[in-house]
Amino acid sequence: MQQSAYAITYSQRWVGWLIHGFTASGACVGICALWAIYCHQFIAAFWLMGAAIVIDAVDGVFARAVNIKQAVPEIDGALLDNIVDFVNYTMVPAFFLLVTDILPTTWAMFAVIFIIFSSAYQFTQVDAKTSDHFFKGFPSYWNIVVFYLFFWQMHVWMNMAVVIGLAFLSFVPIKYVYPSRPDYLTTSRFLRTSMVIATILWGIATAGLLWLYPKSNHFLVSLSLGYTVMYIIISFYRTWVPLPLSSS
Repeated sequence: MQQSAYAITYSQRWVGWLIHGFTASGACVGICALWAIYCHQFIAAFWLMGAAIVIDAVDGVFARAVNIKQAVPEIDGALLDNIVDFVNYTMVPAFFLLVTDILPTTWAMFAVIFIIFSSAYQFTQVDAKTSDHFFKGFPSYWNIVVFYLFFWQMHVWMNMAVVIGLAFLSFVPIKYVYPSRPDYLTTSRFLRTSMVIATILWGIATAGLLWLYPKSNHFLVSLSLGYTVMYIIISFYRTWVPLPLSSS
């Protein structure tokens, strides 16, 4: 039976609206990142992209904690989240690729258009987030991709190959780990918690690299890239060896 609206307190309503406002603030951060890119303030743009990731990482936790669908039933939180994520994970980094010289100049627009189309497909699949809490297809982590391409300073054609390859992977039904919801990652609570901690450490290491730029630190590089490799390996493994839905 659907819970009555009268069972929701005013405080729950207010907290629910605040959480939706917090999610929406991610789009405000996104427009600030676009302005920073336009002004060629690339490091500032990365800090803003990082802030958007933090907002996206914690707003769902807050929403589930207050049962936000019941607290604010007139707002579709999942739709709001997808709109904000499409701005921050696709449009902002796509604009970054256009403004910088990371890609071959004559092919940059083609690559960016391909990114946008592949991301539109990935975001709008009915099961883009699977029933066992994975992302299906490359989950449009384009803000993270442009961060690594910017710092690695590889040849533009190598960058082009990476971008096109990842865009194609959006159409391949590989399941990628949803870092904040490792419910069906493993039956071990310890390993699930370890994955969350590893994700936080990756964020700290990556922020450290950003803080030190243009200098670097081998330990932080190893930690950041090590997590990325681990993430890919686990995602591929769980694609072919999934846990039963009843095991959590």
